[in-house]
Amino acid sequence: MTATSPAARRGRRTVTSGVPATAGAAARGRDRAAVDGPVDAGSGTRNQSASLRRGVALLGYVRDHAGAGRGVKLTELAEDLSLSKSSVLRLAAPLIEADLLARDRETGAFRLGHGALRLGQAYLSRLDLRTIAAVHANQLMRATNHTVHLVVYDAPHVVYVDKVENETSVRMASRVGSRAPAYRTGVGKAILAWLPPAALDEVLAGGLVARTPYTITDPDRLRAELARIRERGFAVDDRENEPEVRCVAAPIFDHTDTVAGALSVSGLSFRLTAARVRELGPLVAQAARRISAEMGATR
Repeated sequence: MTATSPAARRGRRTVTSGVPATAGAAARGRDRAAVDGPVDAGSGTRNQSASLRRGVALLGYVRDHAGAGRGVKLTELAEDLSLSKSSVLRLAAPLIEADLLARDRETGAFRLGHGALRLGQAYLSRLDLRTIAAVHANQLMRATNHTVHLVVYDAPHVVYVDKVENETSVRMASRVGSRAPAYRTGVGKAILAWLPPAALDEVLAGGLVARTPYTITDPDRLRAELARIRERGFAVDDRENEPEVRCVAAPIFDHTDTVAGALSVSGLSFRLTAARVRELGPLVAQAARRISAEMGATR
């Protein structure tokens, strides 16, 4: 028997099935690269970015496919995202820890976690009605050639938060920041029509005082008017707040499907005739619905 040196013996331990250990490590590196992306010197940041992108893709897939509470199975995620099951689990782990993702203990299916809901609520609560409505208000002004108002509700008043005027239109007396009782304005009635009954009762209990000969001062008549508004989708101020001004308005809803404000077009009554009101009602309602959709409303 020929003696072997310790170095030679150590050399034999670096070979397995004729494949150098360094080659095996390289193969394992290639397997990891299939999930994490290419690996080279100084690529740690890129690897983290790739993992983050895959994690976001995983979260988005669950958001879009975990309908009706069924969740998404591990196999489905792996197949549709072209990942191994172990990679899916590795990517899901920090998302579960952050409560953005949850996994059913019995079925193993994935669904969005409560943290994702909180993120969505935080985003929606910070949506600015005035900013979102600006584009639609300008489009409505150009389409109708009438002054457009945007209001929010501060019971029992409406507060004007934006006003878009056509350079050729007659100037309206309203101004941003001004207030008016909701019951005698088109924008206000558009809001009142969608208030909970108890909230509407409080408004009516405060009294309905006439500002013009056309102001509705009878509670029963106003309730009937609000019912008609709900049916047709828009409200009309027929010279009820200013004796020579008509207004067509529609409600705006937020992400909780609660009425958050209203949008309107206004003009002098000789230009904004009853026939013109009927034409503009659907246009105003459509613009308000678009704003509501961007606010997160589903109605």
